[in-house]
Amino acid sequence: MSVLPESLAGWIAVAVLLFWFVGAYNRLVRLRAAVLQAYGQLDAALGKQLDFVQASIAAGPQTEAAPTGESLSSIAPLQAATAQLATLLGATRLRPLDVGGMAALATALQVWIGAWQRQHPDQVTVFDADGTLSRPAQLLPGATSMVPGTAEPIGWPEPSAAAEIARSQFNQAVAQYNAAIAQFPALLVAWAVRLRPAAPLL
Repeated sequence: MSVLPESLAGWIAVAVLLFWFVGAYNRLVRLRAAVLQAYGQLDAALGKQLDFVQASIAAGPQTEAAPTGESLSSIAPLQAATAQLATLLGATRLRPLDVGGMAALATALQVWIGAWQRQHPDQVTVFDADGTLSRPAQLLPGATSMVPGTAEPIGWPEPSAAAEIARSQFNQAVAQYNAAIAQFPALLVAWAVRLRPAAPLL
């Protein structure tokens, strides 16, 4: 029985290892690209929500002959929250996989939703992750009990399921990507090419 020379056996082992590395790397890159694609859809959906609120703010004073100081002060928190969310959305758009940036965006989103709900308590629509109409919204986000690590349905200002669907799809893509780069031996590939975990929008 013939035996492969040690040098040839070594080259075969290297070729097999290289083949596996390339395959694992390509899989992680595809999952990362799926996260970026899902964020693009989420960004567009959040942009439409912002446009809806900004249009509502702009049209608000026209409903009164002369806006009072009380009405102007009551809408100020919503204006500030809208400006903050728009700024953070623009920053996150540049680095959607940055954990700190996504955490800041999530906080700004909750503040913004809360400001909208206080200003328009009767104009809130809540959808489940699959886009179906959910239960009536609570007055403030986070007022209900939440399972750690999960996203509570949000009472969106603009009555469309698109934002909640996009958020769910983004979070699912993040979960799949994070699980893949944490698995052995793929985590060695992630470490070698500096792939870092992403953060969901909770």
